[in-house]
Formats: sequence, structure tokens, C-alpha cells
Amino acid sequence: MNEALQIRQITDQDFAAWDNYVDKHDKGSFFHLTGWIEIANNVFGHQHHYLFATQDESVVGVLPLVEQKSRIFGHALISTPFCVYGGSVADSDDIRCKLEHAAYELGCKLKVDYVEIRDKESYQAVLPWREHCHHSTFSCAIEDTPEEILTKVKRKQRAVIRHSLKNGLQWDNSDNPDLCYDIYAESVRNLGTPVFTKKLFSTLKKTFGDRCETLIIKNDDNDAISSVLSFYYKGTVLPYYGGGKFEARSLKSNDFMYYQLMCIAQEKGCHSFDFGRSKNDSGSYKYKKIGGCKKINCITVLR
Repeated sequence: MNEALQIRQITDQDFAAWDNYVDKHDKGSFFHLTGWIEIANNVFGHQHHYLFATQDESVVGVLPLVEQKSRIFGHALISTPFCVYGGSVADSDDIRCKLEHAAYELGCKLKVDYVEIRDKESYQAVLPWREHCHHSTFSCAIEDTPEEILTKVKRKQRAVIRHSLKNGLQWDNSDNPDLCYDIYAESVRNLGTPVFTKKLFSTLKKTFGDRCETLIIKNDDNDAISSVLSFYYKGTVLPYYGGGKFEARSLKSNDFMYYQLMCIAQEKGCHSFDFGRSKNDSGSYKYKKIGGCKKINCITVLR
């Protein structure tokens, strides 16, 4: 006789089983891994409430949740903050729905303003849930050679990359989270956006090891002008925190950087480039759209 489904919050002893389940599930993403608990708790000071579903002593579903308290975004339970994707990963739609119901009940217990699940694909929302499709995610296949990678880029953007290849730019993907952060932070400040703590980059590298890599672009004077911190998971590279200094624009070093990242990822055996999620019609949305990546509506379900 099958045991009843059990849903409870994760313990330290569950981490290995949770990550093994995510690794093997076709919908398990890098952002479902338990390493993000370290980021939520020790970098941002948020409380995690990861839900763990078991049946017959086997893992059958997971739902990462983090309680966030912010003057800007209010008091929320999110799967997951600071990540582009989230939501439940489960053996069946029935288990997924039960995990989401448990998240709803937990949100009521915590008296949050809302519960947010950042699904990558659309599920039919049933009250009290409602869908928001204000973001899109972009991805494309990585071709077999640098020239084939370049050929697949849309013509206008391909011309920009070819121009960047003539500017004497050099790249370095040896671990350097501090320098990567400094360039990223300068870029973000120039846009008038609050900057994450520097501890974020060093903790990401320490937590995820070889799955987290930095790429620095330098000009012909050996000055670092662009950088990106990327994640590698399941044959996919995902550039996550990237930016450039003022001079990066004229040298097209950001365009050079993302092209080189695809070439590096191809050499590592990756087959997919995931450009992440951006708010529709934002600057990053328009940049990703002209690059030749496929756009998919990204679903956020709110209580």
C-alpha cells in the first residue's frame, strides 16, 4: 500500500536528496538548487521555507520558497527572489498543485502580502492564483564552431560583433569575482539602480564552485571594461550579472563578451545559451531580442 504524500519544510539532511532530484528532473533548473538557501539567508538575510514532498520514502516534488521583507516590494513569499525562475518541480501535476496549495497556506500563516511563483512555463491559474505575463525569457542553441555561432546571430547584431573583434579586446575567464563585481556595480550605478552587496559574488562562487564562472573583457591597454558572472548547468550557460564601463559602448565590448561566452561554453560542451528573463519592453529585453535568441513568455503566478 502506497504511503500518503507528505509535504514538509526542508532540513539540512535533505539537501543532497533535494539537489539529486533537481539534477535528474527535466524541469529542474539551476535556481532550484539548495545553494540558493545560502544566498538568501547569509547574503540577503531572508528566511527560507523550502517545501519538500515525499512518498514511499522517495522525493516526488520540491518547491523553493523564500520569505522576503522589503520596503519596495513588501512582505512576500517568493519562488524565488533574485532568481529568474522558480516554481515547483514534481512527479505529477497533482503533486505540483499540492505543493502550490501548501505554499498558499504557508503564505497565509506568515501573513505575507502575496505569494509569487516564477514559473518558466504557463499553467492554468485557478483562484486564488492569477497569472502575470510581464516578462519574457530568451534562449538559443549554441552551434558547433565560433563561425557558426556568429552566423546564427541576427545580421545587424552580427555586424556589431564583427566590429568588436577588430577592437583589440581580450578575455579572461579565470576566477575573479571581485573584479567582475566592481565592473558590474559601476555599470548598475551608472543606470541609477541600487547595487547588490559585494558579498553576493564571492558567495555565489564559493557556493556553486565550477558551476559559477566570471568572464572579464579588457581593452588593448589591459584595462577591464566589461564583465559577466555566469552559471553552467545541464549543458546550458546562463549569463546572469553582467555590465560594462562607459568606454564599453564604443568598443562594443559587451557584444564581444556574450559572443566569447558562447564560444567558451561550446568548448565546455554546452548546447544552450539561456539569456534569462527581462521585463517586457525594457532595455535588456530589446537588447536580447535583437541578438537572435528565441523569446518565450515567462509566467509569474501570484496569490
